[in-house]
Amino acid sequence: MSNTANAAIAPDLVKKIGDKARLLGIHSMRMTTAAGSGHPTSCLSCAELIAGTFFHAMQWDPKHPDAPTNDRFVMSKGHAAPILYAALAESGVFPVGRLMTLRQFSSELEGHPTPRIPGVDAATGSLGQGLSVGLGLALAARLEKRPIRIYVLMGDGEMAEGNVWEAAALAAHDNVTNLVAIADVNSLGQSQRTMYSHDAEIYRRKFESEGWLAEVIDGHDVAQVLAALDRAREAKAPYAIIARTIKGHGVSFAADKEGWHGKAFSEEDLKRALAEMGDVPPPPAVDEKSYARPVPGPKTDFPAPAPPAYKLGQMVATRAAFGDGLAKLGAVHPRVAALDGDVQNSTYTEVFHKAFPDRFFQGFIAEQNMVAAAVGFSARGWTPFAATFACFLGRAFDQTRMAGISRSHIKLAGSHCGVSIGEDGPSQMALEDLAAMRALPGATVLYPSDAVSAERLVEVAARQPGICYIRTSRPKTAVIYPNEETFPVPGFKVPRRSDKDRAAIVGAGITLHEALKAADALKKDGIDVRVIDLYCVKPIDGAALGAEIRASGGRLVTVEDHYPEGGLGEAALTALATSGVALSGARHLAVTRLPHSGKESELVEAFGISAQHIADAVRGLL
Repeated sequence: MSNTANAAIAPDLVKKIGDKARLLGIHSMRMTTAAGSGHPTSCLSCAELIAGTFFHAMQWDPKHPDAPTNDRFVMSKGHAAPILYAALAESGVFPVGRLMTLRQFSSELEGHPTPRIPGVDAATGSLGQGLSVGLGLALAARLEKRPIRIYVLMGDGEMAEGNVWEAAALAAHDNVTNLVAIADVNSLGQSQRTMYSHDAEIYRRKFESEGWLAEVIDGHDVAQVLAALDRAREAKAPYAIIARTIKGHGVSFAADKEGWHGKAFSEEDLKRALAEMGDVPPPPAVDEKSYARPVPGPKTDFPAPAPPAYKLGQMVATRAAFGDGLAKLGAVHPRVAALDGDVQNSTYTEVFHKAFPDRFFQGFIAEQNMVAAAVGFSARGWTPFAATFACFLGRAFDQTRMAGISRSHIKLAGSHCGVSIGEDGPSQMALEDLAAMRALPGATVLYPSDAVSAERLVEVAARQPGICYIRTSRPKTAVIYPNEETFPVPGFKVPRRSDKDRAAIVGAGITLHEALKAADALKKDGIDVRVIDLYCVKPIDGAALGAEIRASGGRLVTVEDHYPEGGLGEAALTALATSGVALSGARHLAVTRLPHSGKESELVEAFGISAQHIADAVRGLL
C-alpha cells in the first residue's frame, strides 16, 4: 500500500507528538554540541518517527523499562543514539539532565547504544543488524505468548546490507506478526546520496516482495506517522513503514545538505538551529549520577541434564554428541532455543528439533541473521544455541562481535572444523575459527575431543556468561572419558601421564587422538610423554598448565587442526608466557598451507598434524 488514507487522528494528539518530536530534536542537537561529536542531522530526520513510536504506539512502563511485558524498540541506525536517549529521558527512564553527559567516559550514554542503558536490548551501530535482533526478540516473545510488539528503526543507508533482507525474508516466512520495521529514508549516507535516494517506493516493493505489509508515508507528517503506527499495531503480518524524511529536518542550513553526517553543530550553529525550532526550553542542569543497569547474567538455576551414556572406546563424532547433549539440556532448561543454518542433519541440532519443535528455528542459509536473531533471544532471557559449519560462522563474525558488545549470552556451535573433514575441500574447512572466537573479549572457547566431553560442555556453555563457542569435529572419535567426568572452565585433562615424562603434547579434538597414538609409538621407543587435552582453549589457567609442562621436562609440542595464527598453540604458549613459565623447548604443529580435498587420514598426514609428525616433533626436542 502507498500513502494510505489516514484514520482520524485527533488534532491535539498530533500537536502533542509534534511538540515532543521538536523537543527530542532540541535535546539531540544540544547534547551532541556539548559532546563535540555525534550525528544531530541523523536524529532530526527521525524525530517524528521516534516521538510517534515512544509516545503513542508503544505500550510500555518507563518506570520498569526492561520488563518482559513491555513493547520493545531497537535503534538499528545506532548513530542516531542521541534521539533514542532523548526519548528515554523524556519518558522518565532517567533524568533529562543526564543527556548532557553524552559520550563522556564516565557516562553510560555512549556514542552508539548498548544494553548498559535501561530500555536497550542490544548494541547497535554496526549497521544492518537491528531488524535481525528485533526478529529474535519477536520470536522469543511469541514463544512466551506475550502480546507485545517489537519496533525497529532503520536508516535507508543500512538497507543496502544483505543482513536486513535475510531478516525480512525469515520474518515473513515465519509470519512474525509482532514485528514492525520503520525505515527512515532520508536519502543521505555518510559520503553521498544513498542507493535509491528518496525513492521510497523501491523499499516498499522490496518488503512486499518478501511478504510484508508495507506503506510509504511522509515521515515528518505527524498525522501520517501516527496513522501508520496504528495500522501496524493491528496488522496480521510483519509491517514496514517506509518514511520519506529529510536529514537535518527543521534546520535550514543543514536540511538535505551533504557534508553534515557525523558532525555536531558548533555553538554558533546551535544557536542558529535553535532559533528555527520555535519555543526552546532552557538547557537542563547536568546530572552526574549514573543510571547504567547491570546486564543480567545467563539463567543457571536449571538442574543437571541426564549424564552421558557411552562406553569407553565407543566411536562417536563430537558433533553427534553435541546434538544429544543439546536435547538433554532442553529437557531440563525450558528456555533453551536452537537456531540452525540449514545443516541440522550435520550439526545434529535435528535431535533437539525432534524433541522440542516449538523451540527450534530454521534460519536457512543466512548465518548473519541467525546470529543476530540469537542476540534478540538472549536479550529476553533465553539461552540460544546457534549452529552451522564452523567456517560459515565467519560470515557472521561482525554479528558475533556485536553480540559481545551487547554482553549477550549466545552459544555458537561450529561443526566440520579443520582438514579432518576430508573430501569436501578447503571451502568447508574451518581453519580460522579459533582465532576469531578467541579474539572476542570475555568469550569462552570450548573444543571437545570425545562424546563425553562434548555432551558435558553443552551444559557448561549454557551456564557460562557471555559468548561461548563449541568447536565440534566431523569424524568419529573414541570415547576416552568415563561418563561421570566433569569439565570445568578454565580447565584441561591429562589422559596420559607418568613420573618419567620427558615432554608434553597439547592437543584437542582430532589432534588429541593423534597425540595419544604418538604417545603409544614413543612409549615403544622408551620415551614417556604427557598428553594434555586442552578442551578449554579460552580461558586457560596458565599456571596449572605450566605445572604439567614443568613436570614433563619443560618441553612442549602443541598440535592443532587449525592454522597456526591465533589457534590452540598460540593460546597455550601465550598463557604459559603470561604465567612466567619458561620452556626448554617447544614445537607448534598446525596446518601451515592451503589444504585440498582428500581422505581424513591423508590430510592429517599431509598437513603435518598426524601421530607420526607429533612423535617426530617430540624426538626433535630431546
